[in-house]
Order: sequence, then structure tokens, then C-alpha cells
Amino acid sequence: MNAETKETFSIEEYKRLDKSVLTKRINRIRSKCGSKLLILSHHYQKQEIFELADAHGDSFQLSQIAAQNEQCEAIFFCGVHFMAETADIIANSPKRLAQRNGKRINVYLPDLNAGCPMADFATLAQVEDCWTQLSDVIDTKQLIPITYVNSKAEIKAFCGRHNGLACTSSNAKAVLQWAFSQNCQVLFLPDQHLGRNTAIEMGVPRSEMVLWSFDVPTLTDKLGGNTPEAIKNSRIILWNGYCKVHQLFAEEQIEMQRSRNAQVKIIVHPECNLSVVQSADISGSTSKMIEVIGQSQSASSWAVGTEWRMIERLIKDNPDKQICSLASVPRLCESMNMITLANLCWALENWDRGTAVNLIRVPDSVAQDAGICLERMLEHKG
Repeated sequence: MNAETKETFSIEEYKRLDKSVLTKRINRIRSKCGSKLLILSHHYQKQEIFELADAHGDSFQLSQIAAQNEQCEAIFFCGVHFMAETADIIANSPKRLAQRNGKRINVYLPDLNAGCPMADFATLAQVEDCWTQLSDVIDTKQLIPITYVNSKAEIKAFCGRHNGLACTSSNAKAVLQWAFSQNCQVLFLPDQHLGRNTAIEMGVPRSEMVLWSFDVPTLTDKLGGNTPEAIKNSRIILWNGYCKVHQLFAEEQIEMQRSRNAQVKIIVHPECNLSVVQSADISGSTSKMIEVIGQSQSASSWAVGTEWRMIERLIKDNPDKQICSLASVPRLCESMNMITLANLCWALENWDRGTAVNLIRVPDSVAQDAGICLERMLEHKG
């Protein structure tokens, strides 16, 4: 029976299986396929998923790993949709395809519902409308669109077409420095907080920043709620998007932690609000958090403002230190938690029998421009 006539396995069957059974079946396929299969796990994944992965990291680190791998034929990305898109774009770039004589690496997402609320804040139609409105006020040839890598492929493609680029939380400062060195204004998508926090760190005054509200309530309220003069006088136009996890951390939580322990160090992600970042001792990407806490003195105390699965892992990997969440109630990324042993096993076994599900394929027209956007990002180290 060929692949076209086979029926896919039902996900419902897998949801009824015990975790130990699912883990055993996943490991069976890993052993059977060896280097042909690559399972990637983001830092925010459950420990049971994290332990089964061949590589771990943040979204762009994992995509780079995928691109550099020369043996794998399939990637299962335990993350969210934009991450799998980025892996597909990078792993199947024209350069990489030429090296593999045109052979693609297929990328799969165990649960297609695992999206990203931050990425959803910026759609192509909204950004194109913003660009059109801005062109009536300023010279968009002197405007550089920069998108956080946590964005949809179509937004990366838009930036690629308009001489823009992407950034990570690690190299946002380097990317902004380059843009400002071109004597250009910046449209920063989709996370307002990373853009604002980075610009403030660079010495850009608040008076030279405007917030573009893409969901203004009336047709008469144009320019994202700003005046033409404010747009003209700005250096950076911040899109009104944010991470729903990091948005929940507050300055009051920092005060509470310090009242309990005068020696505690506060480290937060730059996707947090400005007041939180400025009140913390350190702000940095997930990779920086791992490095800073890992290299800190034994018995040191840390309150961490980021996703709970990441904090769990920091606690596990640093048993000689006192580590807790900045918030009293752990903050979980609901989208990341959609990836389970059940849907990972379901996707793997369907792929193994020739009835692959949940393939992520960015259209060539989008992937080309998005790839340019990502290539430009790589030119700027953090």
C-alpha cells in the first residue's frame, strides 16, 4: 500500500496512552531513523519533551542548527509556528538546497495550533497599511523596517522587500545601531517592549519614540494614533505588540522579591515592560540568562522574569543556587505547552509510515524575501 492510500493515525488514540508508552515509542523512531531525524526543542518546552530532543535553544539558535545539519531529512520542531517557518526558510534556502542537490528538509510542527500571540499582533495587511500611511508623511526610503524574529514569515518577507532585516533579543542593539547609522528612521515590529528597551539603553529619548496602534477604533484616527509631527520627529516607530507572558511581570514583583531577600538578583527578559527592565539588575535573552546564572557564584539568589519552563530548567541545572520566578504565580506560555508527548509521537509515527502530517512549508515567493531578511540579520552579531 503506498503513502497516498494509507490513513493517518488518529491523534485521539495517542492522547489515551501513558507517558511512558509514548516516550518509548518516540525513542524507537529516534533509534530507527538516527541522523535522518532531528527533533528540536525550545527552552520553554516541558521537560519530558526537552529530554527527547536532539538539540535545544531559542528560536533562532534552533533554526541555525537545522540549517547546518547535513544528515537529517526531517525536522520536528517542538516550538511554535513562526519557529517552524523560520527553520523551513533557513534549512531550505537556495544555498542549502544547492548543497543538497535540490533535496528539501521537511519541517513538521507536532501541533498546528501552537501559534504565537506576539506574532499574531502583526499581519501583512496591517503592516502594509501602516507603510502606506507613513509614506504620506515621511520618505519611506529613509525608513528601515526591523522585525523581531518572533514574527510571521510574511512579515519577515515584507522587511526583506523594503531593505529591512530581522533581529533577535541578543542582537537587537547591534541591528538598531546599524539602522541609525544609515540616518534612517525605524519601524520596529511586532514587540514594542524589545524595541523600546533596546532604544532606551542606546540613549534614544522617549520623545523620539512613538507607538503605532494598529487597532485604532475609528477610520478618522490615522497614523496609529499619532500626529504627523510626532511621526516626523521620531527615530523609532514601535508596533503595539507584546509577549503575553512577559507582559505579566511587574515592578511590584521586584520590590516584593527584594523585601524578602536583600541579596537576590533580578534578571528579566527584554520583552518585559520598561519599568520592569529598568528596575531589574540584568536584562537579557534566554541564552544570556543561562550564561549569567550558570557563571554566578554558588549559593547566589536569583528571581527570574521569564517563562516558567525556562526557570524550571535553570533550577534543575543550577542546584547550588536559589532560583525562583519573579512572579509568585509561574507564567506559562500556553502555545508552547500545546506540544505534548502525544502529538509528538503521533506526528513522528505518521511520518515514519509515510503519512506525514503538519508539514510547514513557506511559499517560495515568501521564503525568498524572508530569507534575505534573515541573512541580513546574521551580519549583525549581538
